[in-house]
Amino acid sequence: MEILNARGEKLELTYPCSWSYKLIASEVEALKQAIRDVISEREHKLTHSKNSKGGKYISMNLDMLVHNEDDRNFIYEALKAHQHIKMVL
Repeated sequence: MEILNARGEKLELTYPCSWSYKLIASEVEALKQAIRDVISEREHKLTHSKNSKGGKYISMNLDMLVHNEDDRNFIYEALKAHQHIKMVL
C-alpha cells in the first residue's frame, strides 16, 4: 500500500511508529474479539469514534505501535479479513 499526502507525495514513515486504524463493525464486543484474534496481547489503545445515524454500525480507533511496513500491512489485511469487522480505514 502506498500512502500519499495531500499533494500526492509518497509519505515516508520511520519505523517503529504509532499507527491508527479506524475500524467499523456492528457491535463493540465483536470488534474487541476481532482485535484480540488479530493482535493478541500486543499493547494498543481502542477508543470510540462514533455510531452510525441509525445505530447499526460503530466505529472505533485502534492505535498501536507497528514495527515495519510488513507489520502495518499484515495487521490491516488481517483486520479487514476478519468476519466481525465490516471495514478498516
